[in-house]
Amino acid sequence: MEPLEPSKLPQPFPTFRPHRKHFFMALSRIWSAFIIIAILVAAFRFSFQPEQKEIFSRLVTGKNTDTVYVRQLDSAVLPAPVLTQLQREKTAVWDNNKVFRTADGQYRIFRLLPSNGVIDTCKGAVEICIGLIGIMALFMGFMSIAEKAGGIRFMSRIIGPFFSRIFPDVPNGHPAMGHMMMNFSANLLGLDNAATPFGIKAMESLQELNPQKERASNAQIMFLCLHASGLTLIPVSIIAVRSSLKNPAANPTDIFVPCMIATFVATMAAMFIVSFKQKINIFQRTIMLWVLGISAVIALLVLYLTSLSSGDLQFFSGALSNGIILTIFIAIVLGGLYKKINIFDAFVEGAKGGFEVAVRIIPYLVGMLVAISLLRNSGTFDVLINGLKTVFAALGTDTRFVDGLPTALIKPLSGSGARGMMIDTMNAYGADSFAGRLSAILQGSSDTTFYVIAVYFGAVGIKNTRYSIGAMLLADLVGIITAIILCYLFFGGAV
Repeated sequence: MEPLEPSKLPQPFPTFRPHRKHFFMALSRIWSAFIIIAILVAAFRFSFQPEQKEIFSRLVTGKNTDTVYVRQLDSAVLPAPVLTQLQREKTAVWDNNKVFRTADGQYRIFRLLPSNGVIDTCKGAVEICIGLIGIMALFMGFMSIAEKAGGIRFMSRIIGPFFSRIFPDVPNGHPAMGHMMMNFSANLLGLDNAATPFGIKAMESLQELNPQKERASNAQIMFLCLHASGLTLIPVSIIAVRSSLKNPAANPTDIFVPCMIATFVATMAAMFIVSFKQKINIFQRTIMLWVLGISAVIALLVLYLTSLSSGDLQFFSGALSNGIILTIFIAIVLGGLYKKINIFDAFVEGAKGGFEVAVRIIPYLVGMLVAISLLRNSGTFDVLINGLKTVFAALGTDTRFVDGLPTALIKPLSGSGARGMMIDTMNAYGADSFAGRLSAILQGSSDTTFYVIAVYFGAVGIKNTRYSIGAMLLADLVGIITAIILCYLFFGGAV
């Protein structure tokens, strides 16, 4: 038999080696979509709504104190709660609008710009990062002492049996485990100022193990998805708002248990979603024992905390949180003294890293906040909310939950925006109304997903976020659905 010519030999299937630019960059696509949708909605409103002739100027140079429009209203179209509120106060809240009564008895409606325009948003992003410099320097300085004293590795060994199962790519005893534990603990206690430096330090530790520096590793995705689910023990700020309104809630703490359940379910959903994607067996004996143990501890704390009044709960939370921070500080210093390290030099070395990280995230934060500003000021959320209300009304379903949804839609984009929306909802419908309570539960059931992505991935230079955004948003959706179901279970009789 004659040998075949080389051109006629069977050829192997070509190996697929995607170039980095061909990766599906989810964050890039979403960011682009935000800007395109916002400008298209603004263009439509400019063309077909006469009162929106200044919308382009507001998108660029507007301030959140600017009035978008003012028009007169017939009292017949105002809902009874708004009229009741106007009898007690000068201004009432109606959806996203404000209503007031003039001296001659006429009713007028106006609306403030939801967010600063692009120019002021850029300034605000830099101010946020400047505000982070001091906090980052403080906590990363103490983290540097803890690392040199061996405290982080000690914590890593404690949590290792659990974390080694859900973070299989992280070696046992690696400092990243201790950093992640510190971040989760700070989140649980509502220590936002401490959680961010701990979280960024965890991302930097995980980045050391990442073979592809611009592509998110499995461990980084798992960590950020768990972090973004926002597991918090005591929603202190929400309880404080409910008790400080002009018409406060009868029992400001009645949303505590639903908030705790909703955020816990969202966290478990994040762990299951990422574990499924990474082919991690979540039903391993060690994982289940740790999850059940943590759940039992949280349940016992919840049982105790539900017995406290609103004032006692806020006092307990503040004393516990601040006490733990000071305990960490003194434990780190004592550990450094015991190990005979140069404590102050170690602190300064770590603090310098905090300054560098705060500066490094500026472009990421500017880009994300500008896109969010355009989306909010263009009226995109109004279109979405009105569309949802129309759809559910046409289906004949209960639409009370739609009035609380603006908080859920804005929360992944802006924490302060969601907080303002929650307050507006409570003012409009009442703190003890169904919508008011739902907005409070939604506020406490998730974190600011896109802010987390911009800050944490930006801090370590990750450009390819892979499936992390989809996993986070899916966990957010689980939290939203859970919050709605819980609100009907706990407060279904509220108007």
